[in-house]
Amino acid sequence: MQPGPTNAITDVEGIRVGHAQRTDEGWLTGTTVVLAPPDGAVGGVDVRGGGPGTRETDVLDPRNLVERVHAVVLSGGSALGLAAADGVARALFDDGIGYPMGAPGEVVPIVPAAILFDLGRGGVFGNAPDAALGAQAYAAAHDSTALGCVGAGTGARAGGLRGGVGTASAVLPDGTTVGALVAVNAIGSCVDPATGELYSARFCLPGDLPTLGRPSPEELRVAREAATLTPGAHLATSIGVIATDRTLTKAQCSKVSGIGHDGLARAIRPVHTMFDGDTLFTLATAVRGAPDPFEFHALLEAAADCVTRAVARAMLAATSAAGIRSFRDAFPSALG
Repeated sequence: MQPGPTNAITDVEGIRVGHAQRTDEGWLTGTTVVLAPPDGAVGGVDVRGGGPGTRETDVLDPRNLVERVHAVVLSGGSALGLAAADGVARALFDDGIGYPMGAPGEVVPIVPAAILFDLGRGGVFGNAPDAALGAQAYAAAHDSTALGCVGAGTGARAGGLRGGVGTASAVLPDGTTVGALVAVNAIGSCVDPATGELYSARFCLPGDLPTLGRPSPEELRVAREAATLTPGAHLATSIGVIATDRTLTKAQCSKVSGIGHDGLARAIRPVHTMFDGDTLFTLATAVRGAPDPFEFHALLEAAADCVTRAVARAMLAATSAAGIRSFRDAFPSALG
């Protein structure tokens, strides 16, 4: 297994990503759109956190009618940020993309969404992504490989450090491509408090990260203090999308999402807490044929690894803001 050409979810044929954010006075939040091909992609979801905020996840239940979704929206702003999906749905409708309902142009875009909590991190508690920001992210969608504090990761925090958006991909020996994009915003930490090392670093492939060492004891002490959880101080949630070019059923997509959470669990501790709404979606673009059971097993393994690697890349790309330091600024000695 090796990374795809750009080591991003957009290595999966037909997948595009758009980010939009606001960082002006009082704002530190944003929205990320993962676009399927115009005909949609088969979708699945798995919600593990105790405090989720989602839209149209029931449509992804394998027992229900609609097979394909046209976009997935990941947004800051807690429940207020679900409004960003309205802008994406309207933009898809205006482009004639959606579930066909009759005559040309009579479509209903299927746009599942999940949000993370970043309210107040820019200074004004009620500032959250809206439909206009969602439409802006849709308009910006392309073969994006952006990392760090962009889109849904703009106001992200993980433990006592800045979080952000990370992405990674893998090409399997049989040619299957798998990718993941994660907005890392967790109550738990991505850093081992005993050593200062990223939990996820050991699972990364060559080229994912710069060479990392252990930070100094003093840097580690300060970081531990910053990560202390105080009652009422934090809510969080890590959200993301996994994609593959294989042909999968809705049930298989849901299984991929579930295994993807194993990738989160390797990278964040604790994970799936009552203060996190951790949610992962899966999109299958069906460019390649259906896998046999052994190929599907390999796809599941790669999906979990891509999620773990995406978390690591998010943490290394994040930048300090709003009094929250990035991994790079907190542990400069780890980067030599």
